[in-house]
Amino acid sequence: MRRPRWKPLIAGLSISLLLLSGCNPARSGDQQKFELRFAHVTSVGTPKGLAADFFAEQVEEKSGGRIEVEVFPNSELYGDKDEMQAIQSNAVQMLAPASAKFTTIAPSLQVLDLPFIFDEPDEIPEVASPDTEIGKAIYANPDLEENGLKVLGLWDSGMKQIHSNNKTLKPEDMKGKKYRIQPSDVLRTQFENWGGIPTPLAFAEVYSGLQQGLIDGGENTYSNIQSQNMHTVQKYVTELDHGYIGYILTVNKRWYDDLQTAVDEAADEASEFNRKEAQKVNEESKKTIEESGGTEIVIPSKEERQAFKDMVVPSEYEKYRDVIGPEVVDELLKRNEERG
Repeated sequence: MRRPRWKPLIAGLSISLLLLSGCNPARSGDQQKFELRFAHVTSVGTPKGLAADFFAEQVEEKSGGRIEVEVFPNSELYGDKDEMQAIQSNAVQMLAPASAKFTTIAPSLQVLDLPFIFDEPDEIPEVASPDTEIGKAIYANPDLEENGLKVLGLWDSGMKQIHSNNKTLKPEDMKGKKYRIQPSDVLRTQFENWGGIPTPLAFAEVYSGLQQGLIDGGENTYSNIQSQNMHTVQKYVTELDHGYIGYILTVNKRWYDDLQTAVDEAADEASEFNRKEAQKVNEESKKTIEESGGTEIVIPSKEERQAFKDMVVPSEYEKYRDVIGPEVVDELLKRNEERG
């Protein structure tokens, strides 16, 4: 497991100096080496954290040691508020932010924030493969290209659940309660439709926000709820599986163009590793929450889950048709009809 070896102040100074070299090369004897800084906001034991460390090992091996990878987890280097600026300026070379983080530079990626596009994780590889309309919106996104970014993969965090201090089995249970969301218009209007008060908040601030009563609850995967101890200040987790958190594995294109082969191969293997780990880690996190004894996991009936869905599908899809793209929305609506 790779952890930062620099103190924060030294890290900031080093990064400023490294920026001057573009691809951050360093020479060792006659062999030119390249440094890759990979920052993320989750802990090392989450699906993203595990996949980031796996990726680091793979890319170093496949590059024959030419690429040295430093992974900075848990918002230690950059957090929700500044990581996108950091990768565009090449202060870091790789990120794996949730799709909602791209709202300002690539609005169509909010397709992954739409409710009920997946019912279970096994559907994700087929529905979001690079040759579907959804996949094209992710992997061939022109807005990302214009901002100097390249998408290498889609990593899973998992299906989202509602955590709160009130049992939530129908939309009316959410009325007037403040729920932390990621900064996405799609997520905002979903919670408004259910009667909740959406409150954007950085991931690292969620636990304290719950503890201090600034928010009443939120939505997240089991692994993120458990790893950040959110369940210790929440009485209930409702297993609604109403949405998906997908991480867009993104690299700075200037850096990537020089080292494409090793990075591509490592990214592909890390994406496959992540998908397997995400399901396993979420199941383990769910078990940990259950065994803690302080948080009840509530399983809605099929009819109760459908009541949430009916309030946002297809209305949310149609509301963002022009933002996400008509071809993508049509593909999703057709699939929804086929599922029944």
